[in-house]
Amino acid sequence: MKYSLNAVALAALSSYAAAKEIAPDEVLAAELFDSGVRHETIMSTKMAYWDSRREQGLFDSTQYKSMDASVDVVPCTNGIAELVAGDPLYTFKCSGLDLYDFKSHADLGSNGGEGAGSWGWTSPDGREFVAVAQSDGAAFAEISPEGKLIYLGRLPQYPDAEPSLWREIKGYKSYIVIGSEAYYHGIQVFDMAKLLDVDPASPVTFNNEDDISHFNGLPAGRSHTVQTNEEVGYAVASGAQPRNSSCKSGLIFIDLSDLSNLTSPGCAAADGYVHDAQCLIYRGPDTKYVGEDICYGYNEDTLTIYNVTDKANPSIISRTSYEGASYTHQGWVLDEQWQQYLVLDDEYDEYDHAGLGAPGYPITYIWDVSSLEAPKQTGYYRASRKGIDHNQFVNGDYVYQSNYGGGLHILDVSSIPSDPTGKGVTEVAYFDIYPEDDDEEGGGQVEFQGTWSHYPYFKSGYILINTIERGAYVVKLSS
Repeated sequence: MKYSLNAVALAALSSYAAAKEIAPDEVLAAELFDSGVRHETIMSTKMAYWDSRREQGLFDSTQYKSMDASVDVVPCTNGIAELVAGDPLYTFKCSGLDLYDFKSHADLGSNGGEGAGSWGWTSPDGREFVAVAQSDGAAFAEISPEGKLIYLGRLPQYPDAEPSLWREIKGYKSYIVIGSEAYYHGIQVFDMAKLLDVDPASPVTFNNEDDISHFNGLPAGRSHTVQTNEEVGYAVASGAQPRNSSCKSGLIFIDLSDLSNLTSPGCAAADGYVHDAQCLIYRGPDTKYVGEDICYGYNEDTLTIYNVTDKANPSIISRTSYEGASYTHQGWVLDEQWQQYLVLDDEYDEYDHAGLGAPGYPITYIWDVSSLEAPKQTGYYRASRKGIDHNQFVNGDYVYQSNYGGGLHILDVSSIPSDPTGKGVTEVAYFDIYPEDDDEEGGGQVEFQGTWSHYPYFKSGYILINTIERGAYVVKLSS
Protein backbone atom coordinates (compact mmCIF):
# COMPACT_ATOMS: atom_id res chain seq x y z
CA MET A 1 0.00 0.00 0.00
CA LYS A 2 1.39 3.40 -0.93
CA TYR A 3 2.11 5.80 1.90
CA SER A 4 -0.62 8.36 2.63
CA LEU A 5 0.10 11.73 4.19
CA ASN A 6 -2.26 13.33 6.62
CA ALA A 7 -4.89 15.51 5.02
CA VAL A 8 -3.08 18.77 5.61
CA ALA A 9 0.21 17.55 4.17
CA LEU A 10 -1.51 15.94 1.21
CA ALA A 11 -3.23 19.18 0.37
CA ALA A 12 0.05 21.02 0.61
CA LEU A 13 1.72 18.66 -1.83
CA SER A 14 -0.95 18.10 -4.44
CA SER A 15 -3.02 21.26 -4.77
CA TYR A 16 -0.91 22.95 -7.42
CA ALA A 17 -1.61 22.94 -11.12
CA ALA A 18 1.76 24.44 -12.07
CA ALA A 19 5.09 24.63 -10.32
CA LYS A 20 7.07 27.64 -9.21
CA GLU A 21 9.61 28.34 -6.49
CA ILE A 22 8.29 28.87 -2.98
CA ALA A 23 9.73 29.25 0.49
CA PRO A 24 10.15 25.90 2.27
CA ASP A 25 7.18 24.84 4.39
CA GLU A 26 8.98 24.40 7.70
CA VAL A 27 6.08 22.59 9.38
CA LEU A 28 5.81 20.11 6.54
CA ALA A 29 9.59 19.80 6.37
CA ALA A 30 9.82 18.92 10.05
CA GLU A 31 7.01 16.37 9.75
CA LEU A 32 8.10 14.62 6.57
CA PHE A 33 11.61 15.46 5.48
CA ASP A 34 13.81 16.49 8.40
CA SER A 35 12.39 13.59 10.41
CA GLY A 36 13.38 11.13 7.69
CA VAL A 37 9.82 9.85 7.35
CA ARG A 38 9.53 10.55 3.63
CA HIS A 39 12.94 9.06 2.77
CA GLU A 40 12.35 5.95 4.87
CA THR A 41 8.95 5.57 3.21
CA ILE A 42 10.50 5.69 -0.25
CA MET A 43 13.27 3.26 0.67
CA SER A 44 10.88 0.80 2.31
CA THR A 45 8.54 1.06 -0.67
CA LYS A 46 11.40 0.24 -3.01
CA MET A 47 12.68 -2.60 -0.84
CA ALA A 48 9.24 -4.19 -0.58
CA TYR A 49 8.80 -3.98 -4.34
CA TRP A 50 12.27 -5.33 -5.02
CA ASP A 51 11.80 -8.17 -2.50
CA SER A 52 8.67 -9.24 -4.36
CA ARG A 53 10.56 -9.21 -7.63
CA ARG A 54 13.38 -11.28 -6.14
CA GLU A 55 10.80 -13.82 -5.02
CA GLN A 56 9.50 -13.94 -8.59
CA GLY A 57 13.03 -14.57 -9.86
CA LEU A 58 13.11 -11.33 -11.85
CA PHE A 59 16.44 -10.25 -10.35
CA ASP A 60 18.22 -13.41 -11.47
CA SER A 61 20.25 -11.91 -14.28
CA THR A 62 21.34 -15.30 -15.64
CA GLN A 63 17.96 -15.54 -17.41
CA TYR A 64 18.74 -12.51 -19.57
CA LYS A 65 20.73 -13.36 -22.68
CA SER A 66 23.74 -11.21 -23.42
CA MET A 67 23.98 -9.92 -26.97
CA ASP A 68 25.85 -12.28 -29.26
CA ALA A 69 29.27 -10.93 -30.21
CA SER A 70 28.57 -11.70 -33.86
CA VAL A 71 25.83 -9.04 -33.96
CA ASP A 72 27.37 -5.72 -34.96
CA VAL A 73 24.50 -3.41 -34.12
CA VAL A 74 20.73 -3.58 -33.71
CA PRO A 75 19.41 -0.45 -35.41
CA CYS A 76 16.34 1.38 -34.22
CA THR A 77 14.00 0.85 -37.16
CA ASN A 78 10.40 2.05 -37.24
CA GLY A 79 10.47 2.66 -33.51
CA ILE A 80 11.88 -0.68 -32.36
CA ALA A 81 15.26 -2.35 -31.90
CA GLU A 82 14.69 -6.09 -32.22
CA LEU A 83 17.54 -7.96 -30.57
CA VAL A 84 15.82 -11.36 -30.72
CA ALA A 85 13.35 -11.68 -33.58
CA GLY A 86 9.82 -12.29 -32.39
CA ASP A 87 10.67 -12.14 -28.68
CA PRO A 88 8.85 -9.27 -26.94
CA LEU A 89 11.33 -9.33 -24.02
CA TYR A 90 14.15 -8.49 -26.43
CA THR A 91 12.21 -6.00 -28.56
CA PHE A 92 12.93 -2.48 -27.37
CA LYS A 93 10.95 0.61 -28.22
CA CYS A 94 13.24 3.40 -29.33
CA SER A 95 13.79 6.53 -31.31
CA GLY A 96 17.13 7.74 -32.64
CA LEU A 97 19.28 5.33 -30.61
CA ASP A 98 20.82 2.07 -31.86
CA LEU A 99 21.82 -0.88 -29.66
CA TYR A 100 25.46 -1.95 -29.84
CA ASP A 101 25.71 -4.34 -26.90
CA PHE A 102 24.03 -5.82 -23.87
CA LYS A 103 25.69 -7.89 -21.15
CA SER A 104 23.84 -9.37 -18.20
CA HIS A 105 25.04 -8.68 -14.69
CA ALA A 106 26.00 -12.35 -14.49
CA ASP A 107 28.22 -12.01 -17.55
CA LEU A 108 29.68 -8.93 -15.92
CA GLY A 109 30.88 -11.09 -13.06
CA SER A 110 28.18 -10.48 -10.47
CA ASN A 111 26.66 -13.19 -8.30
CA GLY A 112 23.87 -10.91 -7.16
CA GLY A 113 23.19 -8.59 -10.09
CA GLU A 114 20.91 -5.67 -9.23
CA GLY A 115 22.44 -2.69 -10.98
CA ALA A 116 22.63 0.88 -9.69
CA GLY A 117 25.12 3.68 -10.44
CA SER A 118 27.72 3.83 -13.19
CA TRP A 119 30.53 6.02 -14.45
CA GLY A 120 33.22 6.05 -17.12
CA TRP A 121 36.82 7.00 -17.76
CA THR A 122 38.74 7.72 -20.96
CA SER A 123 42.44 6.87 -20.91
CA PRO A 124 45.01 9.34 -22.30
CA ASP A 125 45.17 7.32 -25.52
CA GLY A 126 41.38 7.38 -25.96
CA ARG A 127 40.30 3.96 -24.67
CA GLU A 128 36.91 4.03 -22.95
CA PHE A 129 36.23 2.17 -19.71
CA VAL A 130 33.13 1.84 -17.54
CA ALA A 131 32.35 0.94 -13.95
CA VAL A 132 28.97 -0.74 -13.43
CA ALA A 133 27.62 -0.79 -9.87
CA GLN A 134 25.95 -4.01 -8.71
CA SER A 135 24.73 -5.17 -5.32
CA ASP A 136 27.96 -7.08 -4.65
CA GLY A 137 30.48 -4.59 -6.03
CA ALA A 138 31.43 -2.87 -9.25
CA ALA A 139 32.12 -4.52 -12.62
CA PHE A 140 34.71 -3.09 -15.00
CA ALA A 141 34.61 -3.24 -18.78
CA GLU A 142 36.11 -1.55 -21.79
CA ILE A 143 33.87 -0.34 -24.58
CA SER A 144 35.58 -1.34 -27.81
CA PRO A 145 35.67 0.91 -30.89
CA GLU A 146 32.81 -1.29 -32.17
CA GLY A 147 30.71 -0.54 -29.08
CA LYS A 148 31.16 -3.91 -27.39
CA LEU A 149 31.53 -4.40 -23.63
CA ILE A 150 34.75 -6.27 -22.88
CA TYR A 151 34.59 -7.54 -19.30
CA LEU A 152 37.84 -6.95 -17.41
CA GLY A 153 37.03 -7.74 -13.80
CA ARG A 154 35.47 -6.32 -10.68
CA LEU A 155 35.95 -4.73 -7.28
CA PRO A 156 33.86 -6.48 -4.63
CA GLN A 157 31.95 -4.57 -1.98
CA TYR A 158 34.01 -3.62 1.05
CA PRO A 159 34.42 -6.86 3.05
CA ASP A 160 32.84 -5.48 6.25
CA ALA A 161 29.63 -4.69 4.36
CA GLU A 162 26.65 -6.69 3.18
CA PRO A 163 25.44 -6.48 -0.43
CA SER A 164 23.30 -3.45 -1.17
CA LEU A 165 21.46 -2.39 -4.30
CA TRP A 166 22.23 1.24 -3.44
CA ARG A 167 25.73 1.77 -4.83
CA GLU A 168 26.80 5.02 -6.48
CA ILE A 169 29.90 5.99 -8.46
CA LYS A 170 31.51 9.24 -9.61
CA GLY A 171 34.83 10.00 -11.29
CA TYR A 172 37.95 11.89 -10.25
CA LYS A 173 40.78 12.01 -12.80
CA SER A 174 41.54 8.34 -13.52
CA TYR A 175 39.84 7.27 -10.29
CA ILE A 176 36.31 6.33 -9.37
CA VAL A 177 34.74 7.00 -5.98
CA ILE A 178 32.24 4.39 -4.77
CA GLY A 179 29.74 4.65 -1.92
CA SER A 180 26.98 2.35 -0.70
CA GLU A 181 24.03 2.33 1.67
CA ALA A 182 25.49 -0.80 3.30
CA TYR A 183 26.64 -0.39 6.88
CA TYR A 184 30.45 -0.35 7.34
CA HIS A 185 31.13 0.07 3.61
CA GLY A 186 32.79 3.47 3.67
CA ILE A 187 34.10 5.03 0.47
CA GLN A 188 36.25 3.08 -1.99
CA VAL A 189 38.59 4.94 -4.36
CA PHE A 190 39.85 2.83 -7.27
CA ASP A 191 42.25 3.77 -10.06
CA MET A 192 40.73 2.79 -13.41
CA ALA A 193 44.23 2.95 -14.92
CA LYS A 194 44.73 -0.49 -13.38
CA LEU A 195 42.51 -1.80 -16.18
CA LEU A 196 44.85 -0.73 -18.97
CA ASP A 197 46.92 -3.90 -18.90
CA VAL A 198 44.23 -6.43 -17.95
CA ASP A 199 43.92 -9.35 -20.38
CA PRO A 200 40.19 -9.87 -21.10
CA ALA A 201 40.89 -13.62 -21.22
CA SER A 202 41.80 -13.41 -17.52
CA PRO A 203 39.50 -10.92 -15.77
CA VAL A 204 40.84 -9.63 -12.47
CA THR A 205 39.01 -9.53 -9.16
CA PHE A 206 40.65 -6.61 -7.40
CA ASN A 207 40.87 -6.55 -3.62
CA ASN A 208 40.07 -4.05 -0.92
CA GLU A 209 43.50 -4.18 0.70
CA ASP A 210 46.01 -3.50 -2.07
CA ASP A 211 43.94 -2.05 -4.90
CA ILE A 212 41.96 0.80 -3.34
CA SER A 213 42.12 3.75 -1.04
CA HIS A 214 39.45 3.64 1.66
CA PHE A 215 37.72 6.32 3.70
CA ASN A 216 36.14 5.00 6.87
CA GLY A 217 35.13 8.30 8.43
CA LEU A 218 31.37 8.04 7.77
CA PRO A 219 29.13 7.76 10.84
CA ALA A 220 27.98 4.21 10.05
CA GLY A 221 29.87 3.56 6.83
CA ARG A 222 26.75 4.34 4.78
CA SER A 223 26.25 6.97 2.10
CA HIS A 224 23.37 7.43 -0.29
CA THR A 225 25.25 9.20 -3.08
CA VAL A 226 28.76 10.43 -3.83
CA GLN A 227 30.05 13.45 -5.71
CA THR A 228 33.43 14.82 -6.77
CA ASN A 229 34.86 18.22 -7.57
CA GLU A 230 37.77 17.32 -9.81
CA GLU A 231 38.97 20.90 -10.17
CA VAL A 232 39.43 21.36 -6.42
CA GLY A 233 40.31 17.76 -5.59
CA TYR A 234 37.72 16.41 -3.19
CA ALA A 235 34.87 13.95 -2.97
CA VAL A 236 31.58 14.21 -1.10
CA ALA A 237 29.54 11.56 0.66
CA SER A 238 25.91 12.64 0.86
CA GLY A 239 23.04 11.20 2.85
CA ALA A 240 25.39 9.44 5.28
CA GLN A 241 23.03 8.19 7.96
CA PRO A 242 22.12 8.54 10.78
CA ARG A 243 20.51 11.96 10.58
CA ASN A 244 21.35 12.72 14.21
CA SER A 245 25.09 12.40 13.63
CA SER A 246 27.22 15.52 13.83
CA CYS A 247 27.06 16.07 10.05
CA LYS A 248 23.28 15.52 9.96
CA SER A 249 23.57 13.40 6.77
CA GLY A 250 24.67 16.51 4.89
CA LEU A 251 27.72 16.96 2.65
CA ILE A 252 30.76 15.16 4.10
CA PHE A 253 33.91 16.34 2.31
CA ILE A 254 36.79 13.95 1.61
CA ASP A 255 40.19 15.38 0.65
CA LEU A 256 41.60 13.45 -2.33
CA SER A 257 44.98 15.18 -2.46
CA ASP A 258 46.67 12.30 -0.61
CA LEU A 259 45.06 8.99 -1.55
CA SER A 260 47.23 7.17 0.97
CA ASN A 261 45.58 9.12 3.77
CA LEU A 262 41.98 10.09 3.05
CA THR A 263 40.68 12.63 5.54
CA SER A 264 37.68 14.90 5.90
CA PRO A 265 38.21 18.66 6.21
CA GLY A 266 34.61 19.19 7.35
CA CYS A 267 30.97 18.85 6.44
CA ALA A 268 27.90 20.92 5.60
CA ALA A 269 25.23 20.00 8.13
CA ALA A 270 23.09 23.14 8.28
CA ASP A 271 20.29 21.89 6.01
CA GLY A 272 20.42 18.31 7.19
CA TYR A 273 20.05 15.42 4.78
CA VAL A 274 21.41 15.93 1.26
CA HIS A 275 20.19 13.36 -1.23
CA ASP A 276 22.49 14.36 -4.09
CA ALA A 277 24.59 17.31 -5.18
CA GLN A 278 26.86 18.81 -7.80
CA CYS A 279 29.91 20.75 -6.62
CA LEU A 280 31.69 23.19 -8.94
CA ILE A 281 33.86 26.26 -8.97
CA TYR A 282 31.30 28.94 -9.73
CA ARG A 283 31.38 30.57 -13.12
CA GLY A 284 28.24 32.48 -14.00
CA PRO A 285 26.28 35.72 -13.86
CA ASP A 286 26.24 36.11 -10.05
CA THR A 287 29.46 38.12 -9.74
CA LYS A 288 29.44 37.94 -5.94
CA TYR A 289 30.32 34.25 -6.08
CA VAL A 290 32.61 33.94 -9.10
CA GLY A 291 35.52 31.67 -8.20
CA GLU A 292 33.84 30.31 -5.07
CA ASP A 293 33.34 26.57 -4.50
CA ILE A 294 29.60 25.99 -4.79
CA CYS A 295 27.50 22.88 -4.17
CA TYR A 296 24.00 22.61 -5.61
CA GLY A 297 22.22 20.35 -3.13
CA TYR A 298 19.10 18.33 -3.90
CA ASN A 299 17.77 18.11 -0.37
CA GLU A 300 14.47 16.19 -0.32
CA ASP A 301 12.18 19.26 -0.40
CA THR A 302 14.53 22.02 -1.52
CA LEU A 303 17.20 23.15 -3.91
CA THR A 304 19.84 24.20 -1.40
CA ILE A 305 22.89 26.08 -2.66
CA TYR A 306 26.01 26.07 -0.49
CA ASN A 307 29.26 28.01 -0.45
CA VAL A 308 31.77 25.32 0.53
CA THR A 309 34.98 27.22 -0.20
CA ASP A 310 35.87 26.85 3.48
CA LYS A 311 35.18 23.15 4.09
CA ALA A 312 35.39 23.63 7.85
CA ASN A 313 32.83 26.45 7.78
CA PRO A 314 30.50 26.05 4.78
CA SER A 315 27.44 28.26 4.53
CA ILE A 316 24.03 28.13 2.90
CA ILE A 317 23.52 30.72 0.18
CA SER A 318 19.86 29.86 -0.43
CA ARG A 319 17.27 27.22 0.32
CA THR A 320 14.29 27.12 -2.03
CA SER A 321 11.36 24.74 -2.47
CA TYR A 322 8.80 24.52 -5.26
CA GLU A 323 5.14 23.76 -5.67
CA GLY A 324 4.36 20.06 -5.69
CA ALA A 325 7.71 19.03 -4.16
CA SER A 326 7.54 15.39 -3.07
CA TYR A 327 11.18 14.32 -3.04
CA THR A 328 13.84 16.57 -4.55
CA HIS A 329 16.20 13.95 -5.92
CA GLN A 330 18.97 15.06 -8.30
CA GLY A 331 19.93 17.62 -10.90
CA TRP A 332 22.66 19.13 -13.06
CA VAL A 333 23.65 22.58 -14.31
CA LEU A 334 23.22 23.12 -18.03
CA ASP A 335 26.66 24.65 -18.48
CA GLU A 336 29.45 24.24 -15.93
CA GLN A 337 31.28 27.19 -17.50
CA TRP A 338 28.24 29.49 -17.19
CA GLN A 339 26.01 28.33 -14.37
CA GLN A 340 22.80 30.18 -15.13
CA TYR A 341 20.32 27.30 -15.40
CA LEU A 342 19.92 23.83 -13.99
CA VAL A 343 17.47 20.97 -14.33
CA LEU A 344 16.08 19.14 -11.31
CA ASP A 345 14.06 15.95 -10.90
CA ASP A 346 11.67 14.91 -8.17
CA GLU A 347 11.65 11.12 -7.69
CA TYR A 348 8.34 10.84 -5.87
CA ASP A 349 5.93 13.32 -7.47
CA GLU A 350 4.79 10.79 -10.08
CA TYR A 351 4.44 7.96 -7.56
CA ASP A 352 2.70 10.16 -4.99
CA HIS A 353 0.41 11.83 -7.58
CA ALA A 354 1.64 15.27 -6.51
CA GLY A 355 1.70 18.56 -8.41
CA LEU A 356 2.84 18.40 -12.02
CA GLY A 357 3.78 14.74 -11.56
CA ALA A 358 0.24 13.67 -10.64
CA PRO A 359 -0.58 12.20 -14.10
CA GLY A 360 2.46 9.90 -13.82
CA TYR A 361 4.70 11.40 -16.51
CA PRO A 362 8.26 12.35 -15.41
CA ILE A 363 8.76 16.08 -14.86
CA THR A 364 12.01 17.94 -15.48
CA TYR A 365 11.97 21.18 -13.46
CA ILE A 366 13.90 24.12 -14.94
CA TRP A 367 15.61 26.59 -12.63
CA ASP A 368 17.20 29.97 -13.29
CA VAL A 369 20.08 30.29 -10.81
CA SER A 370 21.38 33.61 -12.14
CA SER A 371 21.10 34.74 -8.54
CA LEU A 372 22.41 32.02 -6.24
CA GLU A 373 20.63 33.78 -3.40
CA ALA A 374 17.24 33.80 -5.16
CA PRO A 375 16.81 30.87 -7.61
CA LYS A 376 13.68 30.89 -9.76
CA GLN A 377 11.78 27.82 -10.96
CA THR A 378 10.88 29.03 -14.43
CA GLY A 379 9.36 26.08 -16.24
CA TYR A 380 9.28 22.35 -16.81
CA TYR A 381 9.25 19.57 -19.35
CA ARG A 382 6.81 16.66 -19.12
CA ALA A 383 7.89 13.31 -20.60
CA SER A 384 5.71 11.56 -23.17
CA ARG A 385 5.66 8.14 -21.45
CA LYS A 386 4.69 7.29 -17.89
CA GLY A 387 7.40 6.45 -15.39
CA ILE A 388 9.65 7.90 -12.69
CA ASP A 389 12.67 10.11 -13.23
CA HIS A 390 15.90 9.17 -11.49
CA ASN A 391 19.35 10.41 -12.58
CA GLN A 392 20.18 12.96 -15.26
CA PHE A 393 23.37 14.46 -16.65
CA VAL A 394 24.07 17.24 -19.16
CA ASN A 395 26.48 17.03 -22.08
CA GLY A 396 26.42 19.96 -24.49
CA ASP A 397 22.90 20.82 -25.61
CA TYR A 398 21.46 17.52 -24.35
CA VAL A 399 20.15 16.27 -21.03
CA TYR A 400 20.44 12.49 -20.66
CA GLN A 401 17.91 10.97 -18.27
CA SER A 402 17.49 7.53 -16.71
CA ASN A 403 13.74 7.26 -16.16
CA TYR A 404 13.53 3.83 -14.53
CA GLY A 405 11.29 1.60 -16.71
CA GLY A 406 11.07 4.32 -19.36
CA GLY A 407 14.73 3.84 -20.17
CA LEU A 408 17.19 6.45 -21.41
CA HIS A 409 15.72 9.72 -22.69
CA ILE A 410 17.69 12.49 -24.38
CA LEU A 411 16.30 16.02 -24.36
CA ASP A 412 17.51 19.00 -26.38
CA VAL A 413 17.64 21.82 -23.83
CA SER A 414 19.46 24.37 -25.97
CA SER A 415 16.33 26.56 -26.00
CA ILE A 416 16.24 27.09 -22.23
CA PRO A 417 18.44 30.24 -22.09
CA SER A 418 16.10 31.96 -24.55
CA ASP A 419 12.90 30.33 -23.27
CA PRO A 420 13.26 29.09 -19.69
CA THR A 421 9.61 28.01 -19.57
CA GLY A 422 10.64 24.71 -21.17
CA LYS A 423 8.24 25.05 -24.07
CA GLY A 424 11.14 24.70 -26.52
CA VAL A 425 12.58 21.55 -24.92
CA THR A 426 12.22 18.54 -27.19
CA GLU A 427 12.99 14.85 -26.92
CA VAL A 428 15.53 13.90 -29.57
CA ALA A 429 15.96 10.20 -28.74
CA TYR A 430 15.06 7.44 -26.31
CA PHE A 431 15.75 3.77 -25.71
CA ASP A 432 13.28 1.83 -23.57
CA ILE A 433 15.27 -0.93 -21.82
CA TYR A 434 12.21 -2.34 -20.00
CA PRO A 435 9.79 -3.84 -22.54
CA GLU A 436 7.80 -5.62 -19.82
CA ASP A 437 5.61 -2.54 -19.23
CA ASP A 438 5.29 -1.24 -22.79
CA ASP A 439 1.60 -2.16 -23.08
CA GLU A 440 0.59 -0.30 -19.96
CA GLU A 441 -1.61 2.78 -20.26
CA GLY A 442 0.63 5.76 -20.95
CA GLY A 443 3.43 3.51 -22.21
CA GLY A 444 4.88 2.47 -18.86
CA GLN A 445 4.42 1.76 -15.17
CA VAL A 446 5.10 4.24 -12.39
CA GLU A 447 7.39 1.83 -10.56
CA PHE A 448 11.02 1.53 -9.41
CA GLN A 449 12.32 -0.77 -12.13
CA GLY A 450 14.52 -0.55 -15.20
CA THR A 451 17.43 1.88 -15.52
CA TRP A 452 19.07 3.47 -12.50
CA SER A 453 21.87 5.35 -14.26
CA HIS A 454 23.89 5.91 -17.40
CA TYR A 455 27.14 7.52 -18.56
CA PRO A 456 26.91 9.89 -21.57
CA TYR A 457 30.36 11.52 -21.78
CA PHE A 458 32.41 9.34 -24.14
CA LYS A 459 33.85 11.08 -27.19
CA SER A 460 32.88 8.05 -29.29
CA GLY A 461 29.22 8.76 -28.58
CA TYR A 462 28.63 5.41 -26.91
CA ILE A 463 26.34 5.63 -23.88
CA LEU A 464 26.33 3.05 -21.12
CA ILE A 465 22.97 2.30 -19.45
CA ASN A 466 22.94 0.35 -16.18
CA THR A 467 19.72 -1.41 -15.24
CA ILE A 468 18.47 -2.95 -12.02
CA GLU A 469 17.25 -6.29 -13.35
CA ARG A 470 19.12 -7.21 -16.49
CA GLY A 471 22.57 -5.71 -16.91
CA ALA A 472 24.32 -3.04 -18.96
CA TYR A 473 23.47 -1.73 -22.44
CA VAL A 474 25.54 0.27 -24.89
CA VAL A 475 23.63 2.55 -27.24
CA LYS A 476 24.56 5.38 -29.58
CA LEU A 477 22.65 8.08 -31.42
CA SER A 478 21.71 6.94 -34.91
CA SER A 479 23.88 8.45 -37.61
